[in-house]
Amino acid sequence: MENISWITEGLNFLASLFLLAVGLGVLAIIYMYFVDKKQTKQAIRHNYPVVGRFRYLFEKQGEFFRQYFFSQDREEMPFNRAERSWVYRAAKKADRSIAFGSTRLLETEGAIMFMNTAFPTLDTDAAPSKPLTVGEGCRHPYTTSKICHISGMSFGALSRPAVQALSKGAAKAGCWMNTGEGGLSPYHLEGGCDVVFQIGTAKYGVRNSEGHLDDDKLMEVAAHPEVKMFEIKLSQGAKPGKGGILPGVKVTPEIAKIRGIPVGHDSISPNGHIEFKNVGDILDMIHRVREVTGKPTGIKAVIGDTTWLDDFFDEVEKRGVESAPDFFTVDSADGGTGAAPQSLMDYMGLPLKEGLPILVNTLKERNLKQRVKIIASGKLVVPSKVAWALAIGADFIASARGNMFALGCIQALHCNKDTCPTGITTHNPKLQQGLNPIDKAERVANYNRYLHYDLELIAHSCGVSEPRELDRNHVRIVMENGLSVSLDKYYSNLNR
Repeated sequence: MENISWITEGLNFLASLFLLAVGLGVLAIIYMYFVDKKQTKQAIRHNYPVVGRFRYLFEKQGEFFRQYFFSQDREEMPFNRAERSWVYRAAKKADRSIAFGSTRLLETEGAIMFMNTAFPTLDTDAAPSKPLTVGEGCRHPYTTSKICHISGMSFGALSRPAVQALSKGAAKAGCWMNTGEGGLSPYHLEGGCDVVFQIGTAKYGVRNSEGHLDDDKLMEVAAHPEVKMFEIKLSQGAKPGKGGILPGVKVTPEIAKIRGIPVGHDSISPNGHIEFKNVGDILDMIHRVREVTGKPTGIKAVIGDTTWLDDFFDEVEKRGVESAPDFFTVDSADGGTGAAPQSLMDYMGLPLKEGLPILVNTLKERNLKQRVKIIASGKLVVPSKVAWALAIGADFIASARGNMFALGCIQALHCNKDTCPTGITTHNPKLQQGLNPIDKAERVANYNRYLHYDLELIAHSCGVSEPRELDRNHVRIVMENGLSVSLDKYYSNLNR
């Protein structure tokens, strides 16, 4: 009987809780009803009180759940499920094969196809990628045999554990890591990887009190043996024509100290370098950085108006080939990891499929292709797209978002809000707890290793011994009528 009494009391207690919850729910609905009817900012909520709130809830959550319930393998943007899945599997050393046929529509206009040969390269004939030297005339030239590298992502845009993982992962993979425009942090150096220091328009980390380049700070950065090259950023894919944007919510005391800006204030870089008024000024800064640091120095830009390219290389010819940048990083204008106005991200500049061949053709016409190494960047996260860039004429590729996926990015589109659920682009300590730099470093290394491995698979199927031997004859592009043409013919009418 005593047990029955306890059970009865328990059920009565649960019933009371249920009635209390129902009562509170009813009160909440009544409260929301009057609040919705009183407000006039949102017509849906006013005309359909309480129920109208679901519209905004579904709109808010739709972008996150669309990829799981509604999008097909090949249709999601900016990266589809098939691309993300390949990166995830490579990072985890999981099986990268598929079955029952491709989900990719091969007849779609713009689709690329590699031309297999009847005599593929055998394992005995395969060769490792040849070492390539950047800045042969510098006091400290840089040589690497790796093709794929980590593109610019600053400490600030990324969290501390994310930068640590990338640094350690790059060291394991043998590739370089670009600092992005936020300056050199201890976390970039922690893993011991090769580092490319980016000089943005605000010159964080190498600026004086007026925002100009400081030679002493340049020498301090160059003194680190891990820093191999310097990249002067003119523009980037996320926001061609506008400087970097780091929302104030992400400007912590540590980040503010490294950048030399106030804590909690938006970090907005100038649209361009205050020193640049013409192409000669760009060459002057390249020369200055190269002389001060002794290390290879190049530029990064999204190709848009091409008039300046002609003027730029005219000036190079006038000054001499030694005045040319040691490398040119060409970025795609269809987005990036940083926060940016949608009007710029959607409409400003040329995508890589047009910008890269323009740059390659220009350098070939000027007989500068051997002097100026080309780094291609912009959504090159899978081997096929890397192989395409090499066939066009790139010497290296640099990927940011591919390595973010390797870290565990789920494309939640919260990079600019300090609420990244995977801890990659947030400075919230609770959200960072799930990102273990040691574990994620291994995944970054795995991704880069398999990116190179599958890149070699494509090259060998085309009959060449290593990926940099791919050329435009190895690739065809599908036209509007569903038939393909060679890359040379496809780009023959490309006007500058």
